[in-house]
Amino acid sequence: MATMADVARSAGVSVATVSHVLNGTRPVLPHTRQAVLDAVEELGYTPNTLARSLVTARTRSIGLAVSAISNPYFTEILQGVEAAALEHGYSLLIADPHDDPAHERTVVQLLHERRVEGMIVAPSPEPGGLLAYLRRHRVPAVFLDRLVGPPADDGPPLFDQVCAESTEPTTGLVTHLAGLGHRRIGLVAGLPGLSTTTERITGYRLGLAASGLPFDERILVHGDSEAAGAERATAQLLRLGSRPTALITANNAMTIGALRALQAHGLSVPGDIALCCFDDFAWADLFSPRLTAVSQPSRDIGARAVRMLLDRLADPGRPARTERLPCSFVHRTSCGCPEERNPS
Repeated sequence: MATMADVARSAGVSVATVSHVLNGTRPVLPHTRQAVLDAVEELGYTPNTLARSLVTARTRSIGLAVSAISNPYFTEILQGVEAAALEHGYSLLIADPHDDPAHERTVVQLLHERRVEGMIVAPSPEPGGLLAYLRRHRVPAVFLDRLVGPPADDGPPLFDQVCAESTEPTTGLVTHLAGLGHRRIGLVAGLPGLSTTTERITGYRLGLAASGLPFDERILVHGDSEAAGAERATAQLLRLGSRPTALITANNAMTIGALRALQAHGLSVPGDIALCCFDDFAWADLFSPRLTAVSQPSRDIGARAVRMLLDRLADPGRPARTERLPCSFVHRTSCGCPEERNPS
C-alpha cells in the first residue's frame, strides 16, 4: 500500500507539501499541486483518515439522527445531507432514534462518542434529554424538519434549525377543497408534540376559518405520523354518523394508511371522498386517481442543514437562526378536479 512518503518521492516534493495539498492547509503552486495529485492517482494512495484525525483532532464526519429513514421524505433528506457533506469533504454516521426520547438521547451520545464534529437531528416530540446533552457537551448541532421552541426564558434560539413551511400550505389544501364545495374536511394529523403536527393543525384551522367553515374536533384525528396509526384514525372518521366528504393526510406514510382504510370500507377517491396529502412522493403520480399533494423541498432541507452546520463550525459564536423553505402545490386529481389535459 502506497504511503505519503511514496507520493512525495514520486512527485519530487516533501512529505509536508503532500500533506498541505491533501489537507488544504497551505497554498501550493498549481504545478506542484498537480504533480502531487498525479502521483496520488498513479500510486493509488488513500489517506489514513483515522491517523489524520488523531493528529488534527478533526474527523471530518457529521452525525445524522433521523427517525423513519425508510420514509421516502426522510430518504430524500438523507440524500441531500449526504451530497452536501461529501461536497465539503465530510462523511456521515447515521442513527435512527425511532422518535423515542430515551433512544434519541442514547444515539446522540453514541454519535458524539464517535467524535463527529457536529450533528444534524430531526428531534423527537420530547427532546428535553437531547437538548440537555447537546448543551452540556457544547455539541454543534442543526435541527431539521421538526423545530424546537425557544428556551423557557423566551431567549433567542440555542440551535440552528431548518424546515419546510407547514402552516400556509395546509391552509391552502383546506381552501382548495372548500372551493370545490366540501363542508366537512377531515384531517389525519401527525404525532402529537412535533412542531410539524402543531403547525399543520394550525394551518388546517386557519383554512377552515378562511373558508367560513366551523371547526369540528371529531374530524381531526391523529395518525401518529405512520401508516398503521393513520389507518386506524381514518377508520375512526369513517364510523362517524356524518363523516367527512374530504380528507387531508399530514404526511406520506399516513396517506398510505388512509388509502388502506378507505379501500377496506369500499370507498373510492375522489368519488366517495376527496383526498389531499402533505408530502409528495415518487409514485404519487402513479396512483389512480393521481394524488394532489404539497411537495416539500426535502433534498434542499438536507443540503441546507449541512451548510448551516458548517457555518456553525466555522463561527461557533454566531447567533442561531431558523430557516423555512417554501413548499409547492402539486395539483392532480384525488381532490376531485378533472384531469388537466395538455393542449394538442
